[in-house]
Amino acid sequence: MTARTTHAPVGSRRRTFLGLLGAAATAPLLSGCGSATESRAVRFWDMPWGPPAYSGLAERVTRGYRTADGARGASYQSVPWNNYYMTFATGIAAGKGPAISTGASFQAFLFEQQGAIHHADNVVEQLHAAGADDVFLPGVLDTMRTADGYVGIPWQLDMRVLWYNKRVLDETGTSVPTDWDSLLDAGRRLKKAGHYAYGTGAGAGNTAGTQMLIGLMLGNGGGLFDPDGNPDCVTNRNIEAMDFAQELVKEKIIDPACLGYSADNVLSQWKSGEVAMGIHDSGLPSRVGTTGDLLDVASPLTGPHGDKGALYYVNNLMMYKNPDTRPAAAEGFLRYYLQHLHTYWDEGLITTLPVLKSIAGSEALARDPRQVKIVREWQPISRTYAKRGTARLAAVDGGSALYRFTQTILRGDTGPRQALTTLQKSIASIAL
Repeated sequence: MTARTTHAPVGSRRRTFLGLLGAAATAPLLSGCGSATESRAVRFWDMPWGPPAYSGLAERVTRGYRTADGARGASYQSVPWNNYYMTFATGIAAGKGPAISTGASFQAFLFEQQGAIHHADNVVEQLHAAGADDVFLPGVLDTMRTADGYVGIPWQLDMRVLWYNKRVLDETGTSVPTDWDSLLDAGRRLKKAGHYAYGTGAGAGNTAGTQMLIGLMLGNGGGLFDPDGNPDCVTNRNIEAMDFAQELVKEKIIDPACLGYSADNVLSQWKSGEVAMGIHDSGLPSRVGTTGDLLDVASPLTGPHGDKGALYYVNNLMMYKNPDTRPAAAEGFLRYYLQHLHTYWDEGLITTLPVLKSIAGSEALARDPRQVKIVREWQPISRTYAKRGTARLAAVDGGSALYRFTQTILRGDTGPRQALTTLQKSIASIAL
């Protein structure tokens, strides 16, 4: 298959990667705890990124870590997403938080503002000295850099891409869209056949609609912030993108009832075939039963001015200023853990995309050509909310301003300029 032959041999890339990380990264994955005591263990807190088997494997990887002298290992704690921020904040305040963790995409920026993050500059310097450009996919490492250093190291990408149902498009004689005009044409044809061509949802707790709208802005050369990180919502490109979104709603290419849809409602529409196209994450096929086999990934749409862009979230490993753990110990575990990331994709326990070229070019990812296409075509043109991360992004991502904006745009009773002006004022009011 072509997808397999265009990647560098995985063995050569992985050997290079191991060499970059030094002795800590090459420590063997052990099955027991050895002599390292829990009291001296590097505390690793992780989120449930997959099925229960994911957390089981993550704990085994974690407990396989040993320092060179065998005196220190690592402990594992899975943290539920429900009230996760309070769990972290309480633990950190009590001096019993993690030395290193995974977490929400912008979490590290928020805790950096609070003085709780141990920057990853030492690890980054080691990677750069040995050629970091051959380790990470383009642009992902830079998303972690602030004025004070790197708040974390990327480990996975939560992509937003355009999916379509091959059977529905074939049965309706609909071509896969390549730009905004052809998306409108496809949407009108699918609507006549009883399908929605831009499935989304904006009910309470469902951020799909917000992500779709921001993706349209980015795909038109716009976005929420200027290059310096200042709110910059009311631009001609953003207004044009939101005009287009409201046209999709008016034409019923987007389901008008999406304002109340939960994430499960949207998945049900995909599963039944009611939704034939739409923006969703890279793991969509795994959550819609047998319909998943009918789904394929379109290429990124070209905007009216020739732009291409999409939204993604760079999930990262972040270290903390922990009174029980020396910084060097946390850094050692981080290097070790990066080396073992491939096991999650090897075992098929994670549906987000890897950040490491060694995994992106592996046989594990090549098993699904759709994932290969996402890495090739979507990752290079994707962006987060802003060029540089700040604590404000965490507040914006987890706040109510974007939810209200999404409801306003998809309801269609307020023009884009007014809606974007209100959004900008809300973002600007967030204290830094």
